[in-house]
Amino acid sequence: MYDPEKLNQLKNALEKWEETSLQKSLAQLPERQPEFFTTSSEPIQRLYSPLDVGEMDYLQDLGLPGEYPYTRGVHPTLHRSRLWTMRMFAGFGTAEETNQRFKFLLDQGQTGLSIAFDLATLMGYDTDAPEALGEFGKCGVAVSSLKDMEILLQDIPLDKVSTSMTINSPAAIIWAMYIATAEKQGLRPDQLRGTTQNDILKEYIAQKEYIFPPEPSMRLVVDTIEYGTTAVPQWNTISISGYHIREAGSTAAQELAFTLVDGMEYVRWALQRGLDIDAFAPRLSFFFNAHNDFFEEIAKYRAARRIWAHEMRHTFGAKQPRSWLMRFHTQTAGVSLTAQQPENNIVRVAIQALAAVLGGTQSLHTNSMDEALALPSELAVTIALRTQQILAEESGVANTVDPLGGSFFVEAQTNHIEAQAYEYFRRIEELGGVLPAIDKGFFQSEISDAAYRYQREIDQNRRRIVGVNAYTDEQPVKIPILEMDPLGYQRQVTRLQEVRASRDSGRVGQALDRLRLACQGSENTMPYILDAVRAYATLSEIIDLMKSVFGKYEEPTWI
Repeated sequence: MYDPEKLNQLKNALEKWEETSLQKSLAQLPERQPEFFTTSSEPIQRLYSPLDVGEMDYLQDLGLPGEYPYTRGVHPTLHRSRLWTMRMFAGFGTAEETNQRFKFLLDQGQTGLSIAFDLATLMGYDTDAPEALGEFGKCGVAVSSLKDMEILLQDIPLDKVSTSMTINSPAAIIWAMYIATAEKQGLRPDQLRGTTQNDILKEYIAQKEYIFPPEPSMRLVVDTIEYGTTAVPQWNTISISGYHIREAGSTAAQELAFTLVDGMEYVRWALQRGLDIDAFAPRLSFFFNAHNDFFEEIAKYRAARRIWAHEMRHTFGAKQPRSWLMRFHTQTAGVSLTAQQPENNIVRVAIQALAAVLGGTQSLHTNSMDEALALPSELAVTIALRTQQILAEESGVANTVDPLGGSFFVEAQTNHIEAQAYEYFRRIEELGGVLPAIDKGFFQSEISDAAYRYQREIDQNRRRIVGVNAYTDEQPVKIPILEMDPLGYQRQVTRLQEVRASRDSGRVGQALDRLRLACQGSENTMPYILDAVRAYATLSEIIDLMKSVFGKYEEPTWI
């Protein structure tokens, strides 16, 4: 990209600068600390120049927005034509309470729904299951049957609002409840738009909300991809998620590499099913974290697009440009929020959101300042949404495409994090692939080591966190905290009992029997899950049936 003679002249000039101007400055004004490094503990040079990116080919490595390799964005005009979807993650207590929060957010200008489910739902338990005791509504909304989903989405036009659902092991069942609720509203599945997270591999790697062993879990994921490709063509049947990998303590490069290698594993399984890559690949989506290190995060998003485009085109042979595109949602880093001085989190979130926008995200959730203490209050979630709206309407950052493209620092960082990702791909392949690497604890060990290193840097005061080990105070927290309906649990349990008593038990039994046969065989399970859901079989009933066929996963113990 640069003339070799000019680069040599620059090299000489930089050497002279270091010997004269720099040394004179350091003698009078030493640098603030002996070393500078990113959130991922990667060293940062004092200065970046064309020498750091001199080997790049503009068209091959950067390209133009909306064209391969999409380093500069997946759309020619990006946010000049359409702003990112402002999709605030929400869910708590009963379906009624969360339905009211959804309506509040839509009235405040939110442009997409994002449903958080409580831990019992995430693990496949009905609210009144003994294993679910004490978990009702604490980290999301409880959905135990189709009736809950109907109430959750009441008076929300599902043909006009795109909905994201953060659900993994029970994803096929919860998605079936959503489709069945839309049917009751008079809508066809092909009218629905949204995303099911449905990323089971990252559960084994990081979040640990798994139920079944990896192989049957992967079968269920491919079932949803296959079903969605024909029946729900506007739906992203999987959102391959680095967010939770990063929340578990990974570096930016680990988040990028492990997310992409998971994505490629889903592609392999779908191809083994006999699916056409250009039929399903355009509906694969991604979900990334936006952490504190502004430039590292932007570089991560740019590298992600370039790697995915290259792998889909050259490794997997996708022919359609839409199959090469990486579309992704971003959420600001929950793990970066502090319970101390929670108002500081407003600033952290704004910086992280700015990185996501400059990195070319298609969708964004901004965390609320109180989330290290409780589920978000209305005040806190409104400030978080307003942060996005100020970025969109007042900052000017959406007025040009990839404004940091061409920055020597950003391009060097993009190249560096891409090289780190490919090194991880090589190591995972040497271990036999994704599932063998999970069995051997490779991903888990890498993340654990990174998390330990990060915490050690804080403990040693090499990394300063405002309000935690820098600029601390002892003032008590004075912000409103969300309080849920104290009668919500009993109302939920009563509704669940009424569903079991009023439904056609014969129809439920027949639907579950047919689903059992489908699980034992090789048919796509989605039509049978839908029939069971329509009959008001509960989440636990369907999951327990699947456990009887697929078994239950127990994580190995590594030495």
